[in-house]
Amino acid sequence: MGMKSSPKSLFSLASSELAGRKGDIHGQYTDLLRLFEYGGFPPEANYLFLGDYVDRGKQSLETICLLLAYKIKYPENFFLLRGNHECASINRIYDVPDTGLLCDLLWSDPDKDVKGWGENDRGVSFTFGVDIVAKFLLIHELDLICRAHQVVEDGYEFFARRSLVTLFSAPNYCGEFDNAGGMMSVDANLMCSFQILKPSEKKAKYQYSGTNNQRPQTPQRNQNPTNKRK
Repeated sequence: MGMKSSPKSLFSLASSELAGRKGDIHGQYTDLLRLFEYGGFPPEANYLFLGDYVDRGKQSLETICLLLAYKIKYPENFFLLRGNHECASINRIYDVPDTGLLCDLLWSDPDKDVKGWGENDRGVSFTFGVDIVAKFLLIHELDLICRAHQVVEDGYEFFARRSLVTLFSAPNYCGEFDNAGGMMSVDANLMCSFQILKPSEKKAKYQYSGTNNQRPQTPQRNQNPTNKRK
């Protein structure tokens, strides 16, 4: 199966083939290698990445090249979902719409203080409460939602009585957050475990100034971002 014939909608893995899930990487190449050291380098382990591979980190090119090389080499073991941080030429043609299903899948966030749907501080999409998660899981006969695109202090964070989990795999994000990176593994019995990657060192703060800066940066939970979407 080549890159062009990869799944464009839903795909499934047998219980013996379940993947390690990784959240945002954001060009932190050395931390990506550390995550592989924890979980095993492909094809020893299968992987599902949840998007946001480039931008803000200093080694975005190395990061995306390695991920794409693994996808080409091991197409049946390595899966890449799309985030919102892609190259400018792709964004201009294939950027996520400002409204609608694709927008909400990417930009909506859980909020324990909301019942139903609420206003999102990002300035785009909505927040959703525990009741929305429970209804979605019931309708689709699922047990767990795994998402990314939001900084969480310990690398992973549960929501809605452990029926939704947020993963973020870039430790010390942008050199500004003292957060850990997380990876979730699922064994043949569907038992989930987490590998935590602590920041290796304090990195110098730097400002992001890319072509996608009209989008809000990923805010840490319980913080009010000041850079709302224009």
